[in-house]
Amino acid sequence: MRRRTAAAGGAAAVGVCVLGLLALGPGGLTGDTTDGAGPRAGRAGPGAPPSPDADSAVRAAQRAVDRDPKDPVAWSGLAQAEIERARTTLDTGRLDAAGKALRRSLALRPEDNYAAVTGNGQLANARHEFTEGRAYGLRGTRMAPERPGGYGVLADAEIQLGHYRAARTAVQRMLDLAPTAAAYSRAAYDLETHGRVRDAAVALRRAERSAETPGETAFAEARLGELAWSQGEVVRAQRHFRRAVRVVPGHPYGASGLARVHAAHGRTDRALALYDRLAARTPLPQFLAEATELRLAEHPGGQRGKRVGAGQHAALEAQLKMVRDQGGTVDPHLALYEADHGDPGRAVGLLRDEWKRSRGVIVADALGWALHRAGHDEEALTYARQAARTGWKSALFRYHRGAIEHALGRPEADRHLRQALALNPHFSPYHAPKAVKMLGGRESAACARVCPGKTQDGPGRDAQARGAEKGDHS
Repeated sequence: MRRRTAAAGGAAAVGVCVLGLLALGPGGLTGDTTDGAGPRAGRAGPGAPPSPDADSAVRAAQRAVDRDPKDPVAWSGLAQAEIERARTTLDTGRLDAAGKALRRSLALRPEDNYAAVTGNGQLANARHEFTEGRAYGLRGTRMAPERPGGYGVLADAEIQLGHYRAARTAVQRMLDLAPTAAAYSRAAYDLETHGRVRDAAVALRRAERSAETPGETAFAEARLGELAWSQGEVVRAQRHFRRAVRVVPGHPYGASGLARVHAAHGRTDRALALYDRLAARTPLPQFLAEATELRLAEHPGGQRGKRVGAGQHAALEAQLKMVRDQGGTVDPHLALYEADHGDPGRAVGLLRDEWKRSRGVIVADALGWALHRAGHDEEALTYARQAARTGWKSALFRYHRGAIEHALGRPEADRHLRQALALNPHFSPYHAPKAVKMLGGRESAACARVCPGKTQDGPGRDAQARGAEKGDHS
């Protein structure tokens, strides 16, 4: 009831606050910043929160279709449920089912079918056909300029196309029309991408307060955890991840966050056990790669770590083979794994294809890293600089850029490597020690936390986080 009041009864007041949300801070509404220092890693997308009840949603939508098979809205609803299930289960075959349902909806109502237009936009975005998704988003916003759905489709497409100013405009319009959890989540993503971490946290807390389902609440908590984790605030991150899995038991992003927290605290066995359960249930490349790299960090030298985590390594290899054989989209986590632990040349090929579809900073960072791993450092640096163009405070982005510059003998390399470790010394159990090594072991404080065999709590950082928590969630 409290959340419904916040979302509905307080809509007017919230709307006033939201109106200026994206205008806060130095980035304002003037467009992308060009902080040459570079951004940070965060692979979670801006779209609607993942639902743990995707299967039941599909069943409910199917029942609606069965009750009235001539209702075009019911068919569009079934399509949206199938898209959500595809996203949460990695079963891309569900996208074909969604396309079939949307074609049926349009056959029943060829004109003025807003639900089918926005549904086709969601489907195009899910297939990484972002130019088409953008076209559907624009069509939806022209068809019904006072409805938020079209702006959500448009914002998602513009972000992936690298049109960040246009994406921000669409998100702002979506917030103005309907300050829901989905709109706040997209606002938070925009703000984080532009390095405005505190503002992103404000937006995510509003998303949590506006949530109307356990899935929305858990998603907002998990994203708050990721935001804290990105700044090396392990205690705060742990608190949010725990809330996510308390609201939705087994919430995948909450669970993966807790696994990283365990690893940061030196509880490697607990981290790996959690990863194993998660990967068995939700074999996303992110979770598989994190678990494999944690094992590799525990067993430097490569092959032993792969043998210990043979099942997860095999799952990643199988996903890579499927992408190579069938073409289509590639998850950046999967491509980065190929670059680091497989064939860097093939990773470059996969990411060059992805770059034709998506010009966002995440793909730019991954392509730059793959080029570096393949030995093309000069070209790699051009993409690392593109990844930095929005000012995202990403430890991984800065590590990648610093490592590329280190290979080129550039003097700014040490600055970017230090920034990566300062943002989050636990950003990767596999790569953080390499950053320390490239700095010649001079980062003793960071090494105390991330070097193999020396992992321990970061009491100073967490004490700061606990102090900051006094002002959090107020």
